[in-house]
Amino acid sequence: MQDRLNQNDVTNRVNVENPAIVRDAVLRIFSARYPGADFTALERAFGDFHALFAGRYPGYLRCDTLYHDMRHTLDMTLAMARLVDGHDRSCAPVDRLGPRRAVTGILIALLHDSGYLKRSSEAHVENGAVFTKVHVSRSADFISTYLPKAGFAAEAPLASRLVHFTGYEMDLEDIRVEDPRDRMIGCMVGTADLVGQMSDRMYLEKVRQFLYDEFVWGKIAREQLADGREIVRYSSPDDLIIKTPGFYEYVARTRIAKKLDAADRYAESHFDGPNLYQSEIERNMEFLRETIETADLARLRRYCYSLSAEPRQAIVA
Repeated sequence: MQDRLNQNDVTNRVNVENPAIVRDAVLRIFSARYPGADFTALERAFGDFHALFAGRYPGYLRCDTLYHDMRHTLDMTLAMARLVDGHDRSCAPVDRLGPRRAVTGILIALLHDSGYLKRSSEAHVENGAVFTKVHVSRSADFISTYLPKAGFAAEAPLASRLVHFTGYEMDLEDIRVEDPRDRMIGCMVGTADLVGQMSDRMYLEKVRQFLYDEFVWGKIAREQLADGREIVRYSSPDDLIIKTPGFYEYVARTRIAKKLDAADRYAESHFDGPNLYQSEIERNMEFLRETIETADLARLRRYCYSLSAEPRQAIVA
């Protein structure tokens, strides 16, 4: 594969910074998997998602979180579509998700980070990352009101629970889901969220330059306890990036394998070969480990940008 472009997905063929391009890629996947199904709601949802993150959705301001930007959501939504396709391609007919559940999964993916967006009444909030610890619950609230407008009222209560598979506000074992196929949608959304961001061409730079700031705003990097003690999880951007291989090995991989039912395996079925998400994640981690072992973090690629920056511009360390 030729050198991967910053804006492209793991196949180096889909520009995941363009909602229309990702929408069409998802539609191609689902139209081939579910011939004759109606995907009008899915098409409309991509437009509403774009309006939401661009600040054109009634009652909301544009996205201002640099790490959790529109590109991240588009990247993971495409990953979600591929996992759904791989699942229904490889499983028994009785276990297939079908078009209705497939679209529900995409709606959840598109809106899984809507909780980071500030409401019009929250203009005084410095940055949407302030809501980091509760952003999934906020996303669930948005999903519960949006899905009925999209013709998915029956799925709204379930979807507002399944979005919690992308976060840490609830233990996944405590999320009540009766149908195993619905639970698999949750596992896929949670998996897509992780593999989408960690396979990003600029993942390492974004963690160091954008995610640390979000963790500061969200009181993740440093947290003041009720008794006055302070927990310091990440003392600096470099401290965060140095701890990233540990997060991958002992948190992300374990979460996918054990709590998310190893749903990443369906990428192989979709690609009919190696899991390209895993390949790109390993590429990122190998490069990061080398930079840490040589104590030369300057080796990290220096060009980095976010679609939430206005105007968009390169961020140089």
